[in-house]
Amino acid sequence: VGVVTSSQSQIKDLFGLFCMVTLNLIALLANTGVMVAIARAPHLKKFAFVCHLCAVDLLCAILLMPLGIISSSPFFGTVVFTVLECQVYIFLNVFLICLSILTITAISLERYFYIVHPMRYEVKMTINLAIGVMVLIWVKSLVLALVTLFGWPAYGPQSSIAAAHCSLHATHSRLRRVFGVLFSVICFLAPVMVIFSVYCAVYKVARSAALQQVPAAPTWVNACPVKDRSDSINSQTTMIATTRTLPQRLSPERAFSGGKAAITLVFIVGQFLVCWLPYFIFHVQMSLTGSMQSPGDLEEAVTWLAYSSFAVNPFFYGLLNRQIRDELVKFRRCCLNQPSEVGASSQEASFQENFLQFIQRTTSTPERRSCYSNSSPTLNQVNIIPGQI
Repeated sequence: VGVVTSSQSQIKDLFGLFCMVTLNLIALLANTGVMVAIARAPHLKKFAFVCHLCAVDLLCAILLMPLGIISSSPFFGTVVFTVLECQVYIFLNVFLICLSILTITAISLERYFYIVHPMRYEVKMTINLAIGVMVLIWVKSLVLALVTLFGWPAYGPQSSIAAAHCSLHATHSRLRRVFGVLFSVICFLAPVMVIFSVYCAVYKVARSAALQQVPAAPTWVNACPVKDRSDSINSQTTMIATTRTLPQRLSPERAFSGGKAAITLVFIVGQFLVCWLPYFIFHVQMSLTGSMQSPGDLEEAVTWLAYSSFAVNPFFYGLLNRQIRDELVKFRRCCLNQPSEVGASSQEASFQENFLQFIQRTTSTPERRSCYSNSSPTLNQVNIIPGQI
């Protein structure tokens, strides 16, 4: 029985190590790919916050995730950290996690203004504002991470701490209880409230646009004559009033687009909650109880569920965008000396881009859409209205 239990434990440890290394490699490759795509194309400079998020996640994949593998895997159970190394690991943990979450919050706010207040976005969203927001994110994260360095006991220069015991909730600092609550409020509770509120407002705009009624006009209205009989204000008012009194019907395309917008928002908010909610609940509970030992493998599970966000973010915020995918395809073809035409697969619109294009399309009036859908009418196609000149 002991041999079987030991064999099962080794298999579990090997599988855990494989998953951690795989997530680390995915984070390295995906974030690098998105950053290369944005840097190569001048027209993708509007994705400044997405590029910043990928840069932060790439730092996490280079600095934080390897240290997390050492502290989490039983294969490195004999590794010990000096006090300084343990402090650096905890500092990087708080600093990079705060950077990533605050950048996601900035992306959600940018999308809110882009969709809900497009005119204000075009005027106020400048490169200087983007740089200022990024600097503010770095300063806020740095100040919060510096708190982890205070309150430690006076260890000797030769003191060491086992890597498995170098944890955020077991920070050996007298301020760990206060810091656990402060860290959760600043890095999770406040951002999740902002993200949820922003995407609810975005969904309301998408919902109202999807449920906007399209007039079921007669054939002579859909024909859109080349020239109206009069361009006077009274004539235009009469036409608008007549159109509004016509029967209404819901466009199937709009209904489908509204549902797709809801699916997109559920995926974005759901991914954030799945990755980070267990992590912060665990650390708040452990900090408040003052326990230094986590139950079983729970700490490793919630930690790497949170770290998986660094590998998933470039897909949700970067690679789902068709423009970024097109640039990656061009870069791959350029490296392989292939023609630069974009393949057919890159023509499929992403959830995010379809959603944004759908919102933009709804800014035009139904009358304009009706005219555009029947452009260049010939004379014999127009049904003459009695009394029309």
